[in-house]
Amino acid sequence: MSFWEAIWNHAELRLLVRAVVVLLVAGVAARLAARLLVRATSGVSFVRQLSKQLQRPISWIVPLVALQLVLRAAADDIPLLGPARHLTALLLIALITWAATRVVRAVEKFIVLRHPVDVADNLRARRVQTQTRVLVRTMNLFLVFFGIAAMLTTFPGARQIGTGLMASAGVAGLAIGFAAKPVLGNLIAGIQIAMTQPIRLDDVVIVEGEWGRIEEITGTYVVVCIWDERRLIVPLQYFIEQPFQNWTRQTSSILGSVFLWTDYSLPLEPLKQELARLCESVPELWDGRVQVLQVTDATDKVIQLRALASSRNSSLNWDLRCFLREQLIAYINREHPECLPRTRATVSSATTHVSGEQI
Repeated sequence: MSFWEAIWNHAELRLLVRAVVVLLVAGVAARLAARLLVRATSGVSFVRQLSKQLQRPISWIVPLVALQLVLRAAADDIPLLGPARHLTALLLIALITWAATRVVRAVEKFIVLRHPVDVADNLRARRVQTQTRVLVRTMNLFLVFFGIAAMLTTFPGARQIGTGLMASAGVAGLAIGFAAKPVLGNLIAGIQIAMTQPIRLDDVVIVEGEWGRIEEITGTYVVVCIWDERRLIVPLQYFIEQPFQNWTRQTSSILGSVFLWTDYSLPLEPLKQELARLCESVPELWDGRVQVLQVTDATDKVIQLRALASSRNSSLNWDLRCFLREQLIAYINREHPECLPRTRATVSSATTHVSGEQI
């Protein structure tokens, strides 16, 4: 009897050979098909993004499906066939879950590419990207949950897990409930943020007294990039339950104020003309909408002046405010130094002599 005849007479060996051959052929075919599909699609189309995201999962799913068909077609009396079928089914569920998350990722990539934020008017793009990213993370969480649930249902005793947890509702159940409350709260908050959008990616916000931009929105927290390059990590629930400032809710344009304290004798009209000249000298900072100088307060010693100027965004407005403050102070020092804040004292007209010297 030859070697191949000996193999063919053993069902276990025949099954092993078939499984190896099917895995090799299906694996090579799946990889070639995935690469050809990626190359055949255009640069920014949804089909290309979908092909790129599914390239790796498909190269594993197709061979496992072929292997599962071989195992299902084999005789049931082969040793270890049952555990092999079960293991293959678990791997297939895990890979299908992975592929489903990659499909969602492809949708996110396609939408992000179609709505770039690196443009002048990016309000709509930031709104779309915020909704997409939050919903994608929420969807991925549900997909992973359903994948794990599907894998558990393949075990005979898995159906009793829920009943056992309900029967043991005591201290452990309360602890689990309290532990899961922040996770569920942040999940619901993420859905609310995606729908109502109190914040969006790249929004300028004031959170906990810190000025920064929304850099990232995850499924549980928000990353705020502060002006000095620190990162503030804030739970999603914070933006639902706590008040905060959003400087770019409707538009990025903003007004900035500069306060000065001067003497009552300062002539205001020349200072207003100087403010107008300064604003017009920096068109890259001033957007041409608002520039005004007003007396906003008066005490027994000084008057308070407020200069208002507008810019296209808060970063430019910060630079504009610093520029105006420096230049207006320099103007007063140069043109009207006697009008700087000073303290007046009333001195008696009588001349006082001490030891024959006039004081």
